[in-house]
Amino acid sequence: MTADSTAAASQPQEGNVSRSASAGRETNPGRDGQADGAPVADVLLSLRGISKHFGPVTALDDVNLDIPAGRVTALIGDNGAGKSTLIKVIAGIHEADHGEIYWSGERVAIRTPHDATQLGVATVYQDLALCDNLDIVANMFLGVEIRRHRLLDETPMELKAKETLAGLSVTSVRSIRQPVGSLSGGQRQSVAVARAVMGDAKLVVMDEPTAALGVSQTAMVLELIQGLAASGIGVIVISHNLIDVFSVADHMAILYLGRLVSAGPASDYDRQSAVEIMTTGASSERQNGAPAAI
Repeated sequence: MTADSTAAASQPQEGNVSRSASAGRETNPGRDGQADGAPVADVLLSLRGISKHFGPVTALDDVNLDIPAGRVTALIGDNGAGKSTLIKVIAGIHEADHGEIYWSGERVAIRTPHDATQLGVATVYQDLALCDNLDIVANMFLGVEIRRHRLLDETPMELKAKETLAGLSVTSVRSIRQPVGSLSGGQRQSVAVARAVMGDAKLVVMDEPTAALGVSQTAMVLELIQGLAASGIGVIVISHNLIDVFSVADHMAILYLGRLVSAGPASDYDRQSAVEIMTTGASSERQNGAPAAI
């Protein structure tokens, strides 16, 4: 827990966690866990019974969760709740021991990062994995450079980089040829996201995207997240900063000791109730045995 989360718990808030439980269903898993009336096409990624163990340690325990397209899903929980393990399962870094994964209603296997990339999953980790000594274009095309006669073809890479940044409404970058080491934290995050979505990503996972950023840089990143969702891309955001979470999230998913203890529309929660669930695991009637409706 961070100071932001702890402080938020002491502030008077209105609203209660939704008490409506999802009924267990045995139909197409792509339909389970949706809010009433939501079309099947809105569910991009469905996790069913996902479990992961590291020796005697249970990192994930029977997690059921749907991630809709064009929406921001906040994945929150205290340290050790299983957030990082869950996104690594989605990203193909860890393979789940048990459970099933569905992509647009079709069952898929994600065993490697390549599998995730082929589906359209792009993950932006907290360290961003950028090379400070290279410019923006070189970072965006690192490992996937366009070549002509065995030489780098700079023109199409520059055009594609400009087009991608413009599509994300990133206008604060002075030049796409400036070294990444000269950029602000918010600009660096923008470059990392642009690199992720350049390959036609359908789901972007962002790990602590506003950590250690100033006020203006944080606002830039939050606007970027909302822009991704508005363009139809599904977004998963992991963050300990609940103020940032509630400013962009459409849905909430709360983990506690590897279990998904509560999930639903962000409007069903406030900061105080979210902190209570994160720290106690009190899940109201949203039991882990049934798909979590979001």
